[in-house]
Amino acid sequence: MEKNVSQNTVNNDFMKAVQLDIGENVNLCYQCKKCTAGCPVVHDMDYTPTQIIHAVRLGMKDLVLKSKTIWLCASCETCTTRCPQDIDIAGIMDAARIIAKREKVTPAIKDIPALHKSFLQIIKMFGRSYELGVMGLLKLRTKEFSKDMSLGIKMLKLGKLKILPQISNVSKVKKIFSKVNKIEKDKR
Repeated sequence: MEKNVSQNTVNNDFMKAVQLDIGENVNLCYQCKKCTAGCPVVHDMDYTPTQIIHAVRLGMKDLVLKSKTIWLCASCETCTTRCPQDIDIAGIMDAARIIAKREKVTPAIKDIPALHKSFLQIIKMFGRSYELGVMGLLKLRTKEFSKDMSLGIKMLKLGKLKILPQISNVSKVKKIFSKVNKIEKDKR
């Protein structure tokens, strides 16, 4: 998992941009690696959360924005909870994704933005997650209709996927989306 990072260019403003977006002082990190030790998806990442935080501190913008790690982060906040310095590491991953999107950096994993959009659209429609709906929208966006079909059928048979969505607090959720849209417009 260790990567050679010496060939990346340094951008001194990158750390400041991340800190401004999330309001976190990444320089508080002393590289204890508790974030990495607790990460449930670290085995699929190209850089560990510890390495990403260090790269942010060093201003290694290209390495961070082009990494698979920022897109694979599940935002479960295990890393944030474990951090002895109370750094919002999951928030820093979010900030890196926001900057990558703003700067039109192609995600290292092409289907992740489609998954995010599908998930948010379902939340907006039903007020909560509806896995079968997320999968359907994702398949429409990626045009990979048969990929993982056998797994989907198996999950349906085992009762792990509900055929019909549960609808809950749609008007409240739409208000939240409206507030977020307003905040995002104000930041531009």
